[in-house]
Amino acid sequence: MARLAWRSETARRHHATPWRYVAHAATLAPLLALLIASTAASAQQACRQALLLGLDVSLSVDPVEFGLQRTGLARALTSATVAEAILPRGGAHVELAVFEWSGPFDQQPLVGWTVIDSRATLARLARRLVEAPQEARLGKTGLGAAMRHARRSLGSRAHCARLTLDLSGDGPSNSGPLPEAVKPEMEAAGITVNGLVIGIDPFATGSGEVDVIGLARYYDEKVITGPAAFVEAVIGFEGYQAAMERKLLRELTPSYAHAAPPRPARLALALDIATDMQPGPRRN
Repeated sequence: MARLAWRSETARRHHATPWRYVAHAATLAPLLALLIASTAASAQQACRQALLLGLDVSLSVDPVEFGLQRTGLARALTSATVAEAILPRGGAHVELAVFEWSGPFDQQPLVGWTVIDSRATLARLARRLVEAPQEARLGKTGLGAAMRHARRSLGSRAHCARLTLDLSGDGPSNSGPLPEAVKPEMEAAGITVNGLVIGIDPFATGSGEVDVIGLARYYDEKVITGPAAFVEAVIGFEGYQAAMERKLLRELTPSYAHAAPPRPARLALALDIATDMQPGPRRN
């Protein structure tokens, strides 16, 4: 009788065991689903590049040029080719911010860090660029200080696969830390610095200003750094939009570069001359 009771209890436990596992599975299922959802969300939220754009608003940039710069950037960002390059692909997005800079203590955020997840987001960002009021500014050109400001801002984007500073300017640094002294800091932080120089026609005479060739050389030697860093150039602010499109396409997706607006013949000739006069690879 005792043996029969023991067998009966063993059988009961044996048959109950699957239900115990089912109960455990039912408890774990929501946690497993949450883990899967969290992993999927993380994959969808992967940042492939953080792109920070710095616009020169020193007093050498007059009110008309100031407007051309902001409007040109807004139109470049919403152009069909740039929009295609910057929108999410493969589950990874671009995060973008814009600031204006002049003197060594004058860096003003214009657009905070924004996940570019749709054309509607790009359109809102473009409106902000055009409609934001102009802040008070000083006349100095603090390139090194602008680079340090960018390093701090990009430091908050450590989750992004690439960190890029896109720095526009119409003259060499004349105040604050030297840009060449800040370059090692950018390199140590893993930040690529590219430049867009706005200069005068190198074939013009009597201006006494640094022409586009001289300014491009200055940026090449003292400002840009990082893998595949480069300088884009434009003669005057009237061509700023097309130059910015070329620059953004090259930064975002090199394979899109064939669709970029061509350089004006006069600028292309000037840059070809500059290349012939200064052969050899660029140094970091």
